[in-house]
Amino acid sequence: MAAKREDIRDFLRREPGCVFVEVTGAAGSTPRDTDAWMLVAAEGLFGTIGGGQLEYMAIDHARRSLRQGVPAEEMNVPLGPEIGQCCGGRVGLSFTQMSPELSTFLIARSDREMAARPHVYVFGAGHVGDALAMALSLVPLRIVLVDTREDELAASTVPGIETCLTAMPEAVVRDAPAGSSFVILTHDHALDFLITAEALRRSDAAYVGMIGSKTKRATFKNWLSREVGRPELFDRLICPIGGTAVKDKRPAVIAALAAAEIMTVALNYDRVGTAHLRRDIGAPARSALR
Repeated sequence: MAAKREDIRDFLRREPGCVFVEVTGAAGSTPRDTDAWMLVAAEGLFGTIGGGQLEYMAIDHARRSLRQGVPAEEMNVPLGPEIGQCCGGRVGLSFTQMSPELSTFLIARSDREMAARPHVYVFGAGHVGDALAMALSLVPLRIVLVDTREDELAASTVPGIETCLTAMPEAVVRDAPAGSSFVILTHDHALDFLITAEALRRSDAAYVGMIGSKTKRATFKNWLSREVGRPELFDRLICPIGGTAVKDKRPAVIAALAAAEIMTVALNYDRVGTAHLRRDIGAPARSALR
């Protein structure tokens, strides 16, 4: 089940007369690269080009054009002390009045970017699973919260993620796309072991992690050798998730540590596919519409 959230369609439906602002050039040290863009309406905003004084200037420039009813000229901004943003680079910005053609293009581009996001499957919608899904929902990953318990999934209020109710979570592992990450923290150790073993069989998994202790890790290693007969798979397991540098078992702390670990692996694993996509979506929208 997909979560309800505002996306670009909602914004364009409400603000059809907005301005599309795109980073068309980025030299030196800059807040964002040429994949960054935003939509500016008279009162609303969608997306970001990096914040700070540069973004304030772009918003003012776009809104002035809306008020005056004239196209906004391009900007070429040096990021120095004179604008209160000392990155030291230079940013080029284009401003395009929204049109039906541009709207269609941006929606399709956004859909492609969303579809290309690496999948992260969080098995277990308990306290830690919910906190982890919340932490991961803020980064460009596709999060799927999986559980065998309908009540636990119904109680989850994490925005922007998908939920999956299933009696066979191991089947979800088998059906996941290549490059997926699997994080296992269910309410049942036997279920944890079953899902983790299935995930470790996936040689194309970006990450396989299981919540646990030294004792649970040792128990699983013995179980894997005895029940699955593939002890070599154990070397690919991250357990405990989030590392051991911080001795804190609160769900939010575990989630924050594990989220950084998972994000680093998942985004780096998918770097080739993402780079190819960004060559497509990074080009100025106006040239694509000519």
